Amino acid sequence: MTRRFIRPASAVFLAVGVVAGCSTDTLEITDPDVLNVGDYTTTAGATPLRLGVIQDFQNVYGGNASLENVIVVTGNVSDELYSTDTFDGRLFPNQRAMNDNLPELDNFYRNLHRVRAGATRTINVLRKVAPTPVQNIGEMYGIRGFTETFFAEAYCSGVPFSEEKDNSTEFGDPQTTVQIYARALASFDSALASAGTDTRVQNIARLGRGRVLLNQGRFDDAAAAVAAVPTTFAWVTAHSTSSGRQENGMWNALTVANSRYAIVLPDAQGRGEGINGVAFLTTPADPRIPWVPSTRTGFNGSSRNLPTQLKYDRTTGVVVANGVEARLIELEARLRRDTQADRDAVFAGLNTLRATAISPAMSPLAGAAPTTQAAAVSLLFEERAKWLYLTGHRLGDLRRLVRQYGRAANTVFPTGNLPSPLAGVYGNDVNLPIPFDEKNNPKATGGCLDRNP
Repeated sequence: MTRRFIRPASAVFLAVGVVAGCSTDTLEITDPDVLNVGDYTTTAGATPLRLGVIQDFQNVYGGNASLENVIVVTGNVSDELYSTDTFDGRLFPNQRAMNDNLPELDNFYRNLHRVRAGATRTINVLRKVAPTPVQNIGEMYGIRGFTETFFAEAYCSGVPFSEEKDNSTEFGDPQTTVQIYARALASFDSALASAGTDTRVQNIARLGRGRVLLNQGRFDDAAAAVAAVPTTFAWVTAHSTSSGRQENGMWNALTVANSRYAIVLPDAQGRGEGINGVAFLTTPADPRIPWVPSTRTGFNGSSRNLPTQLKYDRTTGVVVANGVEARLIELEARLRRDTQADRDAVFAGLNTLRATAISPAMSPLAGAAPTTQAAAVSLLFEERAKWLYLTGHRLGDLRRLVRQYGRAANTVFPTGNLPSPLAGVYGNDVNLPIPFDEKNNPKATGGCLDRNP
């Protein structure tokens, strides 16, 4: 393989003007569409800088006409989606057999780092030239924290975080998954401290803290972190038809003609993707996962009669974090106490969400509370999968089932034969590899530290 000598993907990306070669007065023009460093380090420049980070975050989380966003990429590795594409960068993640030289995943990795670095740069500018309203700084910390959380949930151990210092790159050391979660928690702590009296930013920070603490196995702390978040709260991205980049990415991935992804229809045994997958598409449809049959064909020309999801249209906003997630975190913390009284309480809590968190109300879960801890955990995670469907949570949850609940990876991730007409079997990957480009970072030439869940 030929080594590609380019800036490592974890470096900061600056939107600055560049002068190449010799210049004369006749060539020295001002491009109003380009922000120079001196432009955005002013009170007036700080606002477009902040808005640019928000747009970049929305793009990498749930937008992007090129399809590689948090929800699609992690859904493809988990049991939410499968690829109907012909590109290796989409087929291999679905197969759970990835290498470090897949261009589509390279772009996703760079875009995540672009948001993280942009948020850090904007925080520094805001503190210097526009310290009020303080919640703007808190929001940037929140965006940075969620981006760091996505790295920890999606990638193998070993992601480095490089920074731009005095117009040069300060290369980052590989970070373990534990270190990345600690980094994300610190960002959310700063978001909460910088939220002022703004309840929206406070709740963003609380939900971010709860999500990280859950990933760290600090269940009671996670429940305490989200206790003040109302069930009705939702942080939602904005999408539009102004450009392909701003469209809802799931609509683009799953709904258009010749779409690149699809959702597995349950098999004869009522199972979802790869034997272990949740049966997301039920008849009648679960109101949290609306869909209809169609005659659409996938991009590969061989995948036919693809179901069409109805949760998202071209401009639908996407929930990043909401009060339903807060209640699910609290229920999981309660379930960890491992008594029948706790299992009964969690079962009742899941039914309360079904009765109050969606309109019209859903029917309660059938039967009574599970009488074993394993069955209760399975039920909770299936309900989480449906409440949080296509919001970028599922891969992290499958990894937690292995890491925190002792389940074998091949009992929770898709396994066995790939969905027809794809050929072959699923591999063993449970996370994304660090792209080959990062080997240009002299501190991170070894790729993943490990591929553990």
